Amino acid sequence: MTEFDPATFASVDPKQFAQLVKSTPDAQIAEVMSGDLRGKVLDEVFGRMPSMFRADRAGSTNAVIHWNVTGRPDGGVDTYEVVIDNGTCTTSATPQHDPKLALTLGPVEFLKVVSGGANPVMMFMTGKLKAKGDLGLAANISNLFDIPKA
Repeated sequence: MTEFDPATFASVDPKQFAQLVKSTPDAQIAEVMSGDLRGKVLDEVFGRMPSMFRADRAGSTNAVIHWNVTGRPDGGVDTYEVVIDNGTCTTSATPQHDPKLALTLGPVEFLKVVSGGANPVMMFMTGKLKAKGDLGLAANISNLFDIPKA
């Protein structure tokens, strides 16, 4: 699989996905993420988060995190909620709680962060990722998940 094809995304493992994101030009990722398959890609990524959650690293962390992915075709933002509570992680495409942390980033940057191809702290420092709320949690968030490396 050499081309970023969201239609077959569900059949690739996280490491293959990380390699795919790394090898695909940003413009091509942006094109896919501004089209009809955007929702499928986001649903797959967030659907995998609970299985990649590292309860052993979370300790007593209890938090609600909202991921705001900009660049929707209609100009809007997709917001997904991740709830970490008592060693478990659940996700929802319909946020229901006030977040302890809200992260806002573009679709290309989002896919790079969740595939291990970007440093969230550096993205924050350069303004590509905006964080509101618990910045300590924001700095530690990548440690809470088993993020593949391409």
